[in-house]
Amino acid sequence: MARYTCSYIVKTSLGQLEALLKELLTGCDFEVTYHTQDYMMAREMPGKVPFSKLVTVEVLIDSTTATPSQVQLSLVVKNDELPLQRDNHCSQLFNGVQEVIAQDYQWQLVESVPS
Repeated sequence: MARYTCSYIVKTSLGQLEALLKELLTGCDFEVTYHTQDYMMAREMPGKVPFSKLVTVEVLIDSTTATPSQVQLSLVVKNDELPLQRDNHCSQLFNGVQEVIAQDYQWQLVESVPS
């Protein structure tokens, strides 16, 4: 199973984060399937790759340490594909999501910690 993780601190309010994450994931061709205040799950739209390569994104939001202007979140991007190659489908989508997070104009990336 391919699995890639990274933690971020972004400069935005907890109230705005849900809408921003939904917009970000939708823009990366993911469909948000479940969300709560502390968790969001999205999946890749079927049809472009075999079922085993479909990617799921989980966003863990740390609301306990959130301030009015900063929120810490962890991103887990995974699928059922064995990561036999370094540049596999899951890692490509993970890198794409990371780029969008780093360049998103609606929040400022304060810190990024790859895992």
